[in-house]
Amino acid sequence: MTRHKSIVRRHDSTASKIAAGDYRALAELRYVIRRFLSFSADAARAAGIEPQQHQLLLAIKGLPPELVPTIGVVAERLQLHHNSAVELVQRAEERGMLTRSTGKTDRRQVVLEVTPRGERLLRRLSVLHRDELRSAAPVLLSALKELTRKPKPRRRRQ
Repeated sequence: MTRHKSIVRRHDSTASKIAAGDYRALAELRYVIRRFLSFSADAARAAGIEPQQHQLLLAIKGLPPELVPTIGVVAERLQLHHNSAVELVQRAEERGMLTRSTGKTDRRQVVLEVTPRGERLLRRLSVLHRDELRSAAPVLLSALKELTRKPKPRRRRQ
């Protein structure tokens, strides 16, 4: 699992200036993300599952085709410790949302697959999430545009 503890230490904050607009854009971006995450958790619970179960189903269904949906891959995608991912998978399997099987090429591998019940839940939640993101997109895009714009060169005083 990738951890981001060293990001702050690696970046020399004295090398970059931060404009007031950057602070506003960062704050707005975090606000919109938090609102979306709150919406997401509420939507999952309203559908009768826990937010992490929804994230698990989405992580499996949305994997790039070159990745095999294993517990290790899911742990990385959800930024969970391996044992936490195992417990999450077990609970989802008990609720009939996914199945585990032995890998075809590597018998030590445990491959995860979303069941039809899991597919129905995920489809319903994904439509809601897509619609919510579409409504939040203008604010998100504006904040991202502000944060990723190239700084204007300073004029030298003569």
